[in-house]
Amino acid sequence: MSYLVLARKYRPKTFESLVGQDHVVRALTHALESQRLHHAYLFTGTRGVGKTTLSRLLAKSLNCETGITARPCGACEACQAIDADRFVDYIEMDAASNRGIADMLQLLEQAVYAPTSARFKVYMIDEVHMLTAQAFNAMLKTLEEPPEYIKFILATTDPQKIPVTVLSRCLQFNLKQMPPLQIVEYLDQVLEQEKITFEKPALRLLADGANGSMRDALSLTDQAISYTAGNVSLAAVQDMLGSLDQTYLIRILDSLVMKDGEALMGIADEMAARSLSYSSALKDLGVLINRIALAQTAPSALPEDLPEYEDILRFAGLFNSEDMQLFYQIVVHGRNELGLAPDEYAGFTMTLLRMLAFQPGRDEGTSPPVSGTPSAAASKPSSAGQDASAKAPSLKPAAEKPLASPPPLSQPGTPADVPPWMDLEEANPPPQTQKADAVRGEPAISANDEFLSVAGLADPDEEEVVVADLPKPSLDWDEDWPALAESLSLRGMAQQLAQQTELVYWKQAEGVLQFHLRVPLETLSAPAHVEKLKEALMNRFECSVKITTEIGKVGLTASQNALEKRANRQREAEEAIHNDTYVQSLVREFGASIVPNSIKPI
Repeated sequence: MSYLVLARKYRPKTFESLVGQDHVVRALTHALESQRLHHAYLFTGTRGVGKTTLSRLLAKSLNCETGITARPCGACEACQAIDADRFVDYIEMDAASNRGIADMLQLLEQAVYAPTSARFKVYMIDEVHMLTAQAFNAMLKTLEEPPEYIKFILATTDPQKIPVTVLSRCLQFNLKQMPPLQIVEYLDQVLEQEKITFEKPALRLLADGANGSMRDALSLTDQAISYTAGNVSLAAVQDMLGSLDQTYLIRILDSLVMKDGEALMGIADEMAARSLSYSSALKDLGVLINRIALAQTAPSALPEDLPEYEDILRFAGLFNSEDMQLFYQIVVHGRNELGLAPDEYAGFTMTLLRMLAFQPGRDEGTSPPVSGTPSAAASKPSSAGQDASAKAPSLKPAAEKPLASPPPLSQPGTPADVPPWMDLEEANPPPQTQKADAVRGEPAISANDEFLSVAGLADPDEEEVVVADLPKPSLDWDEDWPALAESLSLRGMAQQLAQQTELVYWKQAEGVLQFHLRVPLETLSAPAHVEKLKEALMNRFECSVKITTEIGKVGLTASQNALEKRANRQREAEEAIHNDTYVQSLVREFGASIVPNSIKPI
């Protein structure tokens, strides 16, 4: 027996097994059960959504030997013959190749004869919009008042081309495109019945490639089974479809987080070396940005079976909603402008640089002032103050720093008081921040005080905060909030709340442990997420916990530590490969080269 493709082998045999068209199934089921049967039906929708399948199911329901029913038996001669496409009273006509008036007149001549062995003679005209105007005119009268034993089923992908006189004589049903989640569930069932091993993310990729068509999804699955020799894996499906590896997009967003322009250009060069499509890359990047925006505003709408689900949640905490809106607009316009660019590489790289340059909240001081301008002259320290300038940003206690000559200062309270490596807001933190540092048990030293201390200009009469006077809670905790956040058993947005926030201060009073956290995004501090974090901390410390939050720029977080650890592991892996004696011998003797960015830590 010859192989039967999946799209035909798993064509639904009952209304209950039809996927994604519940609104049509409900209407047809009620009509069949109440015997309120129309003489002409019109099914519209894109390819592969079930138009032909519905027509066959309706023909079986009308001609089943058990009677007119919404649940045909599937075992009688009529049901089996319709499924096998050999039922003489079910006639399928392709209007794309039989579109003239002569073809229509021949069909209408046969319609006057009663069915041979069935209850109804069913005519199914596929792609009916391809009929000529004369053919439509010829069928109007019969379509309006056919014999009682005739049923017409029309199907089309373009209902706009059908005359209104035909539409008014039919009961019209608009079939929807299949949602990716329903396609994935159906492919899961099919592959389990076929006993084919697969990876769930690969099915998601096939569903996205089908663009809402179940038939396309099954055809792509057939192709994937052949391509992978019966093991449908994510990497193999990506190669088969020519899809862009999502790790490129993840690295692009990581580079935007770090504001690393050189890394962005390195990714673009690597994609150019592998001849990847920049248009497809921008399309996929737009989809990824859309999903990050969903995670920020409507987390429940984000499917959890996405391969990059954890990265999406991570980026939802690293970027704010303004970032995502701007990035999405830049990517969409950048893709549209690829044809206007000198070449695709230039258009793609300029899109990435535009995202970097216009990123909301980007520090103005990241671009050095042009030499010779007043701002450059004002920000350049004297040679006598270069040592102090090099040491002041570390913000260590003043006793650990050697004194050095101060840079030239203007009158207090002016922007010139601020060192060139700081902005005005960092040099003058709000009072609550200093108070928070004191409560946490650390000296309240602002950046400006630190600079004056280094320069030897600190006010000796200024009152100092005595750390020893503050009681320190006696808990089994080393006060390392990032390590504590990583150890908590949390998932989803609650996990992002813990790992993306910075501990401002903590204290214990009357048996209650209070944590005050600084959160980068307001969406992370939703009451439901805070409550989950509170429960995890109560389980950890076995006491009552209270959490308060504030919105602001964060510094020391578990997420930042994870990025640094990942960068260190990558650097160590690259050093190990470059220093390997065998690799060095291959380079020396055979002229081999190491592909940039191809080294991955184990």
